[in-house]
Amino acid sequence: MSDSTSIIGRWRITEMDNWDQESVDLVQVGFIEFDDDGLGGLGFIVVTGEVDCRDADRDGRPGVEFSWQGSDEGDDVSGRGWAALNPDGTLEGHIYFHLGDDSAFRAERFNGVVQ
Repeated sequence: MSDSTSIIGRWRITEMDNWDQESVDLVQVGFIEFDDDGLGGLGFIVVTGEVDCRDADRDGRPGVEFSWQGSDEGDDVSGRGWAALNPDGTLEGHIYFHLGDDSAFRAERFNGVVQ
């Protein structure tokens, strides 16, 4: 993830199109995380997953495209998504479930720490 180092870290999901914040934070605070080794994770509602990401510019902004797999209330789930850094330092993206829902999201860095 050489080109997208500005998005490396843990991000708190602050908004999703399909679910209210109480739902997003149902089990744990909703998050998405990108590590410098191209891996990461996500969690929201009762969904948890591992992320495999690649650098990808989004309209000239640093970003990633990713696939993910995990669990939704014990059922195996998988999908794909993307995320890009906004000029204000927030993250925006979209998460897709294979053969299921999808939702845009917004996120802020945990503790506001830039890495």
